[in-house]
Amino acid sequence: MTVALKQKLDLKQLAGLSVYHNSIYNNLLNHEAKIAVVGLGYVGLPLALEFARDFKVTGFDISQEKIDLIQQGIDPCDELESYQFQKKYINYTANESEIADARFYVVAVPTPIDKSWKPNLRALKSATASVASVLKKGDYVVFESTVYPGCTEEVCLPILESISGLEVNKDFKIGYSPERINPGDKENTLTKIKKIVSGSDKKSLEEISKVYRHIILAGIHEAPSIKVAEAAKIIENTQRDVNIALMNELSIIFEKLGVNTFDVLEAAGTKWNFLPFQPGLVGGHCISVDPYYLIEKAKEAGVDPKVIQNSRLRNETMPLHLANLVSKKLQETSKHIRGSKILIQGITFKPNVTDIRNSKVADLYECLTRMGASVEVTDPLASRDEVKREFGIDLIDAPTEDYDVVIVAVDHKEYKKQKEVFFEEIGDEKLIIVDLKSALRGQTNDFEYFSL
Repeated sequence: MTVALKQKLDLKQLAGLSVYHNSIYNNLLNHEAKIAVVGLGYVGLPLALEFARDFKVTGFDISQEKIDLIQQGIDPCDELESYQFQKKYINYTANESEIADARFYVVAVPTPIDKSWKPNLRALKSATASVASVLKKGDYVVFESTVYPGCTEEVCLPILESISGLEVNKDFKIGYSPERINPGDKENTLTKIKKIVSGSDKKSLEEISKVYRHIILAGIHEAPSIKVAEAAKIIENTQRDVNIALMNELSIIFEKLGVNTFDVLEAAGTKWNFLPFQPGLVGGHCISVDPYYLIEKAKEAGVDPKVIQNSRLRNETMPLHLANLVSKKLQETSKHIRGSKILIQGITFKPNVTDIRNSKVADLYECLTRMGASVEVTDPLASRDEVKREFGIDLIDAPTEDYDVVIVAVDHKEYKKQKEVFFEEIGDEKLIIVDLKSALRGQTNDFEYFSL
């Protein structure tokens, strides 16, 4: 820290006393205090812009390339429109010192897993250290990154106190408010999803609730502790993972029994309390990641989380199961997987988004190519450069012809409109259509067809 910055912070320490003993929310509303959002990705950028309708905000990210795009009104994640950047009290920076004058910090950085499926907290620790280096008396720090129960107080808080030399609740407050962003969802947007908030004491909970309540139309749920809020978030995606794993297991059973899974789900879904989960490839930055955080913490606590672990295993192995299934179907038509020509449609982790993070379609591609198939991949939404950089896969602009198998891996809107004549043009006369999400069920009667 430079001498000039330290002198500036010393003055802010004194100013912070009045902010702390009054209302941080009122000071934000009166533009006497500023919010800093650390991390401008899928979570941080929409949040920063929403805060900036009425509060003064600094958006910070370590990527200057990302900041350059955002300053032009371009969302690097391709979720926001240019008009959403307009008429906001906000500035963007990749310079850590420029968040020193904020009083309310929100940390919204990725919390991925490493190659061993263990929690990777490097970005979270680094962002926390950045905030700690400019932390002042009277400041608030709220974490939104998905973590295991206890992480905020066991990992982040010690960093804040050690670097700043300040003490929580005496000198500054902390809280946790888990993100609930759903990429690609234009209906359930940030302000329309109820927000869970928590604080390190009664005062912090009260003030943090006021700040978020100002922007969240759906309302606020005040959790009784930070650990409860952390746990609530982690089980949201773990629950989905377990339920999808059950559907994937059922699809394997029904395939053996010669029953279409989606026909079964349609029939079962006529009962009011049947949960509408479907089989499929489970990728993305949440459902395929978050359970590992809970698994790790459970093991530390001496609990063997068998249901969660087995569900993860089932979902992780679905690409290999599908590749084997394709090989079996080819054999039934007197063909072999080695030397076959296969088209995969879609590589994003879910339909109608550009996000390819942790896409299991890439795993399916790898399984098929290892078996000796010649595989081509298309996707109208995914970035060619990003796919090449992340997976080493070259997307093709358009299908060629003479495919033995077409796998509709992601049910993008464009793929749902495909007619049988399209498959006649690109496929072999014994073409097999693999429709993972049953988007074309009943529309391809002239070809061998199956779904999960």
